[in-house]
Amino acid sequence: MLQKNYWTPIIISILAGACIGLATLLIQEKQKITQFSYASSVQKATPSVVNIYSQIQHSNLNSTSQHSINLGSGVLATKSGFILTNHHVIQNADSIVIALNDGRRSEATLIGSDPSTDLAILKIDSPNLPNIKMGNSDKVSVGDRILAIGNPFGIGQTVTSGIISAKGRNSIGLNTYENFLQTDAAINPGNSGGALVNLNGELIGISSAIYSSTGGSQGIGFATPVNDAIAVMTDIIKYGEVVRGYLGMEAEKITPLLANNLSLASDSGLLVSDITKKSPADKAGIEVGDIILSINNTPSEDPFQIKRLITSLKPGTHISILGIRGQQSYQAKVLLEKQPTMQRVNH
Repeated sequence: MLQKNYWTPIIISILAGACIGLATLLIQEKQKITQFSYASSVQKATPSVVNIYSQIQHSNLNSTSQHSINLGSGVLATKSGFILTNHHVIQNADSIVIALNDGRRSEATLIGSDPSTDLAILKIDSPNLPNIKMGNSDKVSVGDRILAIGNPFGIGQTVTSGIISAKGRNSIGLNTYENFLQTDAAINPGNSGGALVNLNGELIGISSAIYSSTGGSQGIGFATPVNDAIAVMTDIIKYGEVVRGYLGMEAEKITPLLANNLSLASDSGLLVSDITKKSPADKAGIEVGDIILSINNTPSEDPFQIKRLITSLKPGTHISILGIRGQQSYQAKVLLEKQPTMQRVNH
């Protein structure tokens, strides 16, 4: 009996160690497989990515009606059927049909569109809709691996891979308000409105445009960050449009060279280049040639950042502006108004 009691704990320890070792090996093997496959991410995200067919009626010189079909992609953002896509995908459409990944088709209703960010919200009424899991685009880093899912050239749902090449691209000239994620994942015509997802299958962006001399992918694609897209979607669902603050001021970044050439009182900040008549900035007494040092205690060094700050605020919000006119500093209180409706040039 003594001999049996002596060996029993040892045998149990050996068996437990073997089980732990085997489990560790299996986990390591699974991690190795995951490193070389995006299958798990794709399986999570693809059911939520839809194909969009927009029909547009045309009248020719003989007054006969013809129609064309625009192809694009979209993302099921909610279980109730709200779909995120691009404005240019559904622009001027007379009817919009959604093709789900499971083969179902449904006619969509346009809830609202925002040309300034090239985003639109559609709605379908179907049961058991597989909405995508939302990520956080603020936590995306340059170099992160991502996947682009859409319907390029109408050939069917396609997945491409790449990385985040850059963040905060804001001078591309596509939209009024730009804050693009840049990626080298292949994005082609038809991908517009589709999903950019991380390796957890979470939505981090809406594929919007490509930079190309041929019309096809050349490794430079742009996506609207999901945090921006959600803010637009929330406003459109609630108000039917995006409600933005409006200042009515244009300004350019002051560089040491510009400050020296114009003998400015500061070599940093923003130089006011235009004031819209009867705008909040005009009513507050801000003038062309003023130097804006800060808005709401945020240093004014990037005109795109300031534009994003103003438009993120709602009409009726008071802001504080610290500026310089000539050699004299001043502080102005400004009451923001509602941003006038803007139309984007088609592309």
